[in-house]
Amino acid sequence: MSEKNITIALDAMGGDNAPDEICLGALKACEKFDDVEIVLTGNSEKIKSCLKQNHSRIHIEHADEIIDPDEHPANAIRKKKNSSLRVAMEMIRRGYAQGCVSAGSTGAIVAGGVLVVGRLKGIDRPALGVPIPSIEKISFMLDVGATVRCKPENLLQFALMGSIYSHKILKVNNPEIKLLSNGTEEIKGDDTVLGARDLIENKNTLNFGGYIEGNDVVWGKADVIVCDGFNGNIALKLGEGVMQGLKSLLTDEVKKSFMAKTGMLLMAPVVKKLWTRFNYEQYGGSPLLGVNGAVIKAHGRSKSPAVLSAISVARNFILENGNGLISREL
Repeated sequence: MSEKNITIALDAMGGDNAPDEICLGALKACEKFDDVEIVLTGNSEKIKSCLKQNHSRIHIEHADEIIDPDEHPANAIRKKKNSSLRVAMEMIRRGYAQGCVSAGSTGAIVAGGVLVVGRLKGIDRPALGVPIPSIEKISFMLDVGATVRCKPENLLQFALMGSIYSHKILKVNNPEIKLLSNGTEEIKGDDTVLGARDLIENKNTLNFGGYIEGNDVVWGKADVIVCDGFNGNIALKLGEGVMQGLKSLLTDEVKKSFMAKTGMLLMAPVVKKLWTRFNYEQYGGSPLLGVNGAVIKAHGRSKSPAVLSAISVARNFILENGNGLISREL
C-alpha cells in the first residue's frame, strides 16, 4: 500500500447485501478516486469470488468471523477479535488505515469505535451524525444512536463536532445550530436540554439559533440539529418510515385506477426526481464523530452506490483533517 494514498478499511461482510455489493462499491471507489486504497476485511475466498476483476489498489485482509446484528455489540467486539468489523477497526488503531466503512451493526460500530479505535482527547461520548435531506436544504443531525443518555456537556461537544462537520464536509458557511426540543420557547426542554442551551449559547465560536421542534426538521430550519441518541434515533426512523409508507400508499393507489396509472406515467419524471432527492444512497454514510479515525456507518441495505458514497464521506473527512479540526476546537 502506498503511503501517499488514503487507505480505507472496508468491512466486506457487514450489511444485508454483503459481500457482493460491498466489493462492487470498492471497485467503483477505486475507479472514481485515484488516491484511495481499499482493504476489504472478511472471508478471503468469498471476497475473491465477488471481485470480478483484480485492482492494484484493492487488498484483502482475511477475517473468518462475522458480527450478527442481534449480538450484544460490546461483547461481540471484545470476543470476536477476528471479525471483519474488528479487523477493519484494528487497522485504524495500528495506523494501517485512516478510515473504516461498514454497513454492519450500528451498535457494534459504535462499540468498536470506542473500544478499538478510541475516543478523541476531550470527547466524553461519540455521536453518530446523519445528513437529512429536507425541503429547503441538507441538515446534519447528531446524535442518532451512539449515546442514548447524555449530559449537557455531551450535547455541547456534539454541537462543536456537528458545526465543524457541516462547515468542512457539507460546505455550509457559518452553520446554524439548534437543539431538538418539545417547543421553541426558552423554558422548554428537560434539564439536559436546558443545561446544554446555556453551554452552547456561551460558546462564542458557535452560531446557536435556539430550539427546533420535530415538525420543523423536514423544512431544514437548522444546519445542525443536536439531540441525544435516543430522541435522534426515533426522529430518524420516524422520518424513514413516513417516506416508505407514503411510497407504499402511492403505489397501491395507482394500481387501483387506470386513470391514476395514466397520470403516473406523466408524473414519473417528477416522482423519480423526488425519490432521488430523499434517497439515502445520495448522501453517503453516517460519521461516528469523536473517535480517533474516520469511522463511517453505511446504511444496512447499502448497495454499491451507497457504499461508494460512504467511502467518499470517509475520504473527504480524512482530506479535510476532520479530527484535527475537532481536537483544536476542543
